[in-house]
Amino acid sequence: MKHFLEGFVIANVVLNDAMIMLEQTSRTFYIPISRLEPGLREAVTSGYLAMRAIDEIEDHEELADERKVELLNRVRDALRSDQPIEETAKVLRPTDCGLPAVTTQLDDWLALCPPTAAPIVIRYTAMMSEQMAEWVVTGWNIKTEEDLDRYTYSVAGMVGEMLSELWQWYDGTSSDMIKAVAFGRGLQAVNIMRNREEDLKRGVDFFPDGWSFKDMLQYTKRNLKMADDYIAELKEGPAMRFCKIPLALAHATTKLLAVGGNKLTRAAVLKIVGQFN
Repeated sequence: MKHFLEGFVIANVVLNDAMIMLEQTSRTFYIPISRLEPGLREAVTSGYLAMRAIDEIEDHEELADERKVELLNRVRDALRSDQPIEETAKVLRPTDCGLPAVTTQLDDWLALCPPTAAPIVIRYTAMMSEQMAEWVVTGWNIKTEEDLDRYTYSVAGMVGEMLSELWQWYDGTSSDMIKAVAFGRGLQAVNIMRNREEDLKRGVDFFPDGWSFKDMLQYTKRNLKMADDYIAELKEGPAMRFCKIPLALAHATTKLLAVGGNKLTRAAVLKIVGQFN
């Protein structure tokens, strides 16, 4: 009984740490994830934070590209090993290059995931790590819409796929995987528009050659329309309730960007979220 209680306390501490980290790293996903049922909440939290951990390596402003590629590929190999949690800790815990806590605690986020869902989260995190390393090597070189599709799949489309597999794992909810990719891709396209000036300042341009803001806006709206269809086809339940909030925020941000705005106010976010209480 003592060992059971100790394990229960440790699990609750990790979940509490994860929810604090989630709130610090994502205004968009914290609320819908925190509302999920036990079990699914841990799985989605694990998946989100694991992928955020990888993303922070790719986006790190002080790491040399060679170091980013090395770390991302080592994490990929660790995740594909027989002991992914332990091997991931060996890669990230000893680093002294200023990686944020969301990255160095990747092993904690993986351990949080229910054992039967963990293979899903680990597989997609390894895929993302591998593909992000490839984007670093190529210098995020986006020339065509096909390049943009590949990039938005690497960093967000596969998140939609992972979520769809988690819905299926939790309660058998089926979904369209192509539209799941569009769900993630649409949210990422909103971020690309919103962060346009910041990205250009650091020498990265996610707009294909010759594209105007209007072109990217059309790309975003096209994917968000498919995301609407993705949600409409989900059965009533936690998956549908979860997806509605980030998609509503994405639509509102897109409308704001179209008229020259940039970021939703906290009041606007709360008003939108309040519609789904």
